[in-house]
Amino acid sequence: MDFSLWTCAARGHETYAPTEPELAARLHVATPAGESWRCLRCGDFVPGEPRRTGPADDAPEVPRGRLLRDRVIMRLLAAERVIRGIVFILLGAGALKLRSAQGDWKQNWDKDLPLIRQLADQLGWNPDHSKIIHTIDKAFTLSPNVLTWIAVGLFAYAAIELIEAVGLWLVKRWGEYFAVIATSIFLPLEIYELTEKVTVLRVGALLVNLVAVIWLLWSKRLFGINGGAAKYHEEHHSESLMTVERSAVAAQSEQQTERITRRAR
Repeated sequence: MDFSLWTCAARGHETYAPTEPELAARLHVATPAGESWRCLRCGDFVPGEPRRTGPADDAPEVPRGRLLRDRVIMRLLAAERVIRGIVFILLGAGALKLRSAQGDWKQNWDKDLPLIRQLADQLGWNPDHSKIIHTIDKAFTLSPNVLTWIAVGLFAYAAIELIEAVGLWLVKRWGEYFAVIATSIFLPLEIYELTEKVTVLRVGALLVNLVAVIWLLWSKRLFGINGGAAKYHEEHHSESLMTVERSAVAAQSEQQTERITRRAR
């Protein structure tokens, strides 16, 4: 998949007309249909007026190629973190709701449980062996203080997930570090849960988090891995089309200077 063209199709081309004549000449072409300017994202020439204009130093840093692909992956991870955060917020709200009306919920549960058993018998399912049923029964025996602390823990975990989501969505360096540290802290707990019982959901969650941590560490060069921060910033700067064209202009000027010097000799 060409993420550059895909993004341009969704957002439109990012054309820019620099005020420097030599640089503008490399990003501009005249056609029978009129002038065209090169998109800083996909590199195609787009007919019409440029979207922006100004000095080359003020040109927007437009991610392209692998950097754009990485941004898409990070935002998918951010969306997954948002879903997790919402789930834990709902669980925390449920714990507080149970705390405030524990007796009423217990009475309603005792009334509905016989109906659940009748339906379970028809489906060939034994509720007495259900972990969900046992968890609900145990929840009614918890004290209000315990339910409060459970809600606090669930809200805290949701906050961590949402902070991760913001950092990853905005493609911030601190977000990458935060995501790796926060995710790694909970990996031992997820592995311990698998020792109790292996389920598709638990295995899937563990694999997603493991792959996310390894991918962030390597591709984002965190903690000095794979070249570290210096290589990270160099890569981001060199991937910019404007930077590439400015380097080409500089190289062309050097070649012309060398030719003039040789002729003078």
